[in-house]
Amino acid sequence: MIKGQKVMVVMPAYNAAKTLEQTISEIPSDVVDEILLVDDCSKDETIEVAKRLGIPYVVHTKNRGYGGNQKTCYTEALKRGADIVVMLHPDYQYTPKLIGAMAWLVGSGEFDVVLGSRILGSSALKGGMPYWKYVANRWLTGIENMLLGMKLSEYHTGYRAFSRKVLETLPLEENSDDFVFDNQMLAQTVRFGFQIGEISCPTKYFPEASSINFKRSVIYGFGVLGTAIAFRLHVMGIKHSRIFEDKGKKLSGLVN
Repeated sequence: MIKGQKVMVVMPAYNAAKTLEQTISEIPSDVVDEILLVDDCSKDETIEVAKRLGIPYVVHTKNRGYGGNQKTCYTEALKRGADIVVMLHPDYQYTPKLIGAMAWLVGSGEFDVVLGSRILGSSALKGGMPYWKYVANRWLTGIENMLLGMKLSEYHTGYRAFSRKVLETLPLEENSDDFVFDNQMLAQTVRFGFQIGEISCPTKYFPEASSINFKRSVIYGFGVLGTAIAFRLHVMGIKHSRIFEDKGKKLSGLVN
């Protein structure tokens, strides 16, 4: 625990059998109270590995998509009494060693959301991020900062820590079940007035690490632009969007 707050790591998994054990081995047990893996109908031995390691897990009998997986992760975390929730991909692309730092920043009360940024410092390209992804990241981030009125180094990292209040407040059920869920969630975080912090995070790109292809990246990119434009139109009162409304649908089982 951190200041009496329960820290939980949630891992949205899909075909993570080759990297799960290495990821788990580096999670700081002196900080983390509970781990939960949510398997999105993997086709490999992800669940068999989780069983062997003694990791609690939830299995989707039908693939729900990356965003749908996260909805289950956060719903379960709240049900299990988590106060600080860290999302860690089990593909070992992000180092678990930073969980403590991210959780402490949330636990301090100074930040409601903390991002592990690949862009702060110089780890992105050195870690193997494809150059076209790096350029797209910088371009999209610049547009988002302009439309959302922020100064974040990036919006596209999958390494994040949240306070319980954030997960209870945001209308996350209104979001996509696809990859753009991540981006919608950050835009909602800004819309609802929560504070976002960042730390520099080394990242690794290798065959076993999950990464969407060029076609899916293009779809994601257009989704990101659409989210930023919808945010600006909403706050200007020109066109309201359900994902930014106070009465938007929250996670299953939570009162709107």
